[in-house]
Order: sequence, then structure tokens, then C-alpha cells
Amino acid sequence: MELPSTHRIPLAWLQEHGSEAIRYRTLTELSPTGSVSPEAIAAAQQAVVESKSGTALIKKQKDTGIWGGNLLGLAPSVKDGIKEVGTIPQYRRLLQIGWPRGSRPYKLSDRVLYRLLSRDEDPALLFEHAKASSTEPAVVPFIREAFREAAAAALAEAGHHEDPRLRGAAHKIANAVSAFLRSPLAEKPFVKTAKYTALHPDAHPPTWYSVAMIAQMPSLQRERAGFTERLGHYLAQPAPKKDFVVVLGKKALKPQHLLLGDPIEADSKGVAKDLPLALHYIEMLARMGALQWAPVATKVLARLMKDFDERGVWAPKGLRGMPKPLNKITYHWYPLQADEKDAESRAVDVTFRVAVIARLLGWELSYS
Repeated sequence: MELPSTHRIPLAWLQEHGSEAIRYRTLTELSPTGSVSPEAIAAAQQAVVESKSGTALIKKQKDTGIWGGNLLGLAPSVKDGIKEVGTIPQYRRLLQIGWPRGSRPYKLSDRVLYRLLSRDEDPALLFEHAKASSTEPAVVPFIREAFREAAAAALAEAGHHEDPRLRGAAHKIANAVSAFLRSPLAEKPFVKTAKYTALHPDAHPPTWYSVAMIAQMPSLQRERAGFTERLGHYLAQPAPKKDFVVVLGKKALKPQHLLLGDPIEADSKGVAKDLPLALHYIEMLARMGALQWAPVATKVLARLMKDFDERGVWAPKGLRGMPKPLNKITYHWYPLQADEKDAESRAVDVTFRVAVIARLLGWELSYS
């Protein structure tokens, strides 16, 4: 399927039916340059600050900058001792709803995030993995690297991409991924043990966090154009379907954050099994200029576009509910709109996200 090159953005419809977050982001990200007054933007952001979803999120943050006593928890987990969603997903959620950048909640968390980038060896920075790390030291390097990548992604999304501390960490992360992409492990990343199919101990594939970081750092993309292109081609290939683990000493972990190819599952017509995940992934590829190399992602977006009406509103037949996220990796990103049990509220998130993707892809835009 071929992608269109034009798209209509329903500004008035999004303002009428969108949440506070979507109304604010529509004004700042989708409206024509110079068409919205500073006063209107300030009022829209104040509505975000006063919204129930925003204030509820802020109230859960501790003065240490931490949410839930953990860093990467995407949902409560009795097994892992996680009672609520963790710091980095919540921080990224604040960014997605349009909470004012540079405000106190970010400043509190930034202190922790920059400590993670600095390779601070303080045991307290192991958070939810402190207990596992005390019984199996081999877990520590893997956990600290995952934390660094997630912290780098959050800081890049917060607009700190020119901060020398983030740039230094980002290049180190890119170096490790680049070495993996150039090695034979990129094609054969697994080893078989008596009990498991395991990731090769020397393999350092991209992750949801490292890709999110790169997607938000255009200067890094320009400086490392060859690497960015190789990464784009790697992320376009089908992801392995087999289950695998990461063996760390005597522990075997099932990683949820690794990306060994395109994670989108879709049928022959291009209908995605998990639409929020598909759109999140497509947006990251669009920010990297890599969507053209991804056949499944392109097919899903092209099929999705067939359900848009002449207003630019997503209007599939028989829509009975909001698309359900199946993978919790999209917690911070989706939804931005509550399901009000009507067709409009159920269509807002997808309508908004596709409009953002169309802008990122450089399509010719018109407005209604």
C-alpha cells in the first residue's frame, strides 16, 4: 500500500472533542505557525495544569522526584514488588499531557535522571531491582544500562538534547548499539542453553528507550547519519517471534524493553493487533526519517488512513470502543483522551496521533 502525501487536520474538531492535553498540543504542534496567540496557548496549558488527570499524577510524586518507589514499572506487579507505575513512565506521561516543562515536578526528577546518566554506583539507584541485585551481582550492569537508556530517553523528550551530559550518554548508547548492528549478532542474536533460548551475552540490541532517545535527538541523527540509517533498516525487519530470556548469572530475565526488529503485529490487510503500539512505533520511525524502510509499519499506516473521513477524523465503521493497548510500553503515550462512551471521544487519540505523524512525514497539510 502507498501512503498518501496530503492530510487534513481537523483543528476545530480536536478543540471541541479533545481532552485538555490534546487541545493544548493541537495548538502548539498542529496549528499553522503564528495562527494561535500566546494568550490562547497559555490558557490551554493552564487547563492541563488544572485537569484531574494532571493533578492526580503530580500528587503521587514524592519530594525525592520518584513515583512509586521504582523507575521502570509500567503497571503494578505483586511478583516484582511494584505497587504503582514508576518514575520514568510517569515523567514521560507528564511530557505527553503537556505539563509545563521546567516546572518543579521535572526538576525534582531531573536530579535522579542525571545521576543515572553519570554512572553513579550508589546502590540506592537500583530501586526496584535492589533486592535481586544483592543476591545476584551479575544483574547490576544490565539493570543500570536499562536505567541509563530510559533516563536518556526521558531527558531527550523533555528537550535537553543539547545538554552535554545527555549528549555524552547518548553517544555511548549509540556506540553500543552501532557495534551490535555491525556484528554477526545482529543476524543471529540468540544462543541455546539446556533450559532456554537466550540472548547472546555480547549482544546489545536497540531498546524502546534507546530508539525513543535517538528519535528525539535530531542533532545526533545528523552527526551519525550512517548509524541512524542502519538502525532504521534493522528496525524495519520482522522481530523474532520466539520467546527468549537474558541470562545474568543464575537469573534468567524476560526483557520487555528490547527491540530486535519491527514489533508491530498486523494481518494481511494491514490491520494492527495493537494499534496504540503500532502508532507509537510509527511516530518514532517518522521522527528518525526511517518509516520508508519499514514495510509493515507503512502498510499499517496506509490501511489506517482509509478510515479517515473528509474532515481528517478517524471514523472506522462499527467503532464500539477506544483501541486497547496490549503492551504496557505505551503507558506514557496512550491514551490522552478518556473514553466518554461516544464515537468522538473514541476517535480523538488516533486522529491526533496520525495528524502528528503526517506533520513529521512532511505531508502537505490542510486544515478544518
